[in-house]
Amino acid sequence: MRLTATTFVTLDGVMQAPGGPDEDRSGGFEHGGWSVPYADEEFGRHVVTWFEQADAFLLGRRTYEIFAGYWPKMTDPADPIASRLNGLPKYVASRTLASADWEGATLIEGDVVAAVRRLKEQPGRELQVHGSGELLQTLMEADLVDEHRLFLYPVLTGRGRRLFREAGPARSLKLETSEVSPSGVIVSVYTRKGPLVTGSFEAP
Repeated sequence: MRLTATTFVTLDGVMQAPGGPDEDRSGGFEHGGWSVPYADEEFGRHVVTWFEQADAFLLGRRTYEIFAGYWPKMTDPADPIASRLNGLPKYVASRTLASADWEGATLIEGDVVAAVRRLKEQPGRELQVHGSGELLQTLMEADLVDEHRLFLYPVLTGRGRRLFREAGPARSLKLETSEVSPSGVIVSVYTRKGPLVTGSFEAP
């Protein structure tokens, strides 16, 4: 399976708490819910299209708890997101959870990088990561993310947990597609290209 990561990110690179004020207040973050005013039909279309390509999900502890507290209550089999999240395997990376009670959820034990490599070797289309900032950092450092799907919002929060952190791995990416939603969100898809390539504009 290919590993794809879907992330909501501000113009200054923050991915923390896009969905609500109390989603993640760690570090004193007070701007949770910054993505909500920009939701539109175009946003929904992209999300549904990408969820339809999933054969399994890979979630960090915090994202798992948020999802598990909401999506099992959505029982309409015609819901394109709920039906996938409730029906497909979910792998949860956590050092603190003792169990994962959502139906179809399995805790990853031991080395998460090795476990994800094994998951990627299984047949299927996509192993999808949504949010899961801490886990995503680990996956990027191990060069396991095949595709980044970014919703870039026209907002600045000034602080918060960032997607691409200082001292992260240096890589080149290839822009596959890019669109702008009516609300001003840039929706871009990037795939791995290889090591970072540099040059110089100095005269020879």
